[in-house]
Parts: sequence; C-alpha cells; structure tokens
Amino acid sequence: MTSTATTTPTTTSTFGALIRTGLIATVAASAATMAVAAVGHAAGISLDVADAPIPVTGFGVLTAVFSLVGVLLAALLSRFARRPRRTFVRTTVVLTVLSLVPDVIADAGAGTKALLMLTHLVAAAIVIPAVARRLAA
Repeated sequence: MTSTATTTPTTTSTFGALIRTGLIATVAASAATMAVAAVGHAAGISLDVADAPIPVTGFGVLTAVFSLVGVLLAALLSRFARRPRRTFVRTTVVLTVLSLVPDVIADAGAGTKALLMLTHLVAAAIVIPAVARRLAA
C-alpha cells in the first residue's frame, strides 16, 4: 500500500511564521520600550528633547513603526538574499548603531540621551533575534 502526503510549500509557512514572529516581537518590543521609558521617567529622567516632551506611548509607536520596517526588510531578504539571516543581522545591527547617533546629538540631558539609547537597544535585542531565527541561514 502506498500513501501520498500533500504538503504546502515551505516558503509559505516560513513566510507566515516570519510575519507572525515579527508582529509578536514588534508588540513585545513596543511594550518593553514603553516600560523602560516609564520606569526611567518615574526614576526622574526627563523625557524632554529640545524642550519638547516625548510621551511614553510615543516610544511604543516609534518602536512599532521601525520594527515593522525591520520585518519588511526580513521578508524581502528572505526572498532575495543568498544568506537572509546573516544579511538581516548584519544590516539591522548597523542600523541599530546608526539609530543611536541622533540620541547622542539630541538637545537633551545625559540621562535622557542614555534612556533613549537604552530603548533602541532593548527593541533591537527583542526584534532582531526573534526575526533572525525565522530566516534561512
């Protein structure tokens, strides 16, 4: 007796898993950056940049926007890159480092700058590994 199994293409399930993982990581990173900002603010660190306050929810919104850009980048790399995981990790690490530059030169106190940089690193530490695990090596 022979049996045949029907399978769906692996690219579809991998792509779906990549998007799901990316969305979950985005939500987690947004919540984490808002928590870091809230704790920092509660500890007395100003959230003012150039005398304009950044609302705690603003940390979550911007984290979500840029994390989703990262998920889109991962989706494109999964389709077009020879080594999607390696390319994604290298690219996003460089982009994370570059994202710290505006924080360093911001018109804000040292504590505020450090808090801003910490939120970037927290978001990257959540999103990059989660998404990278879903990409082909």
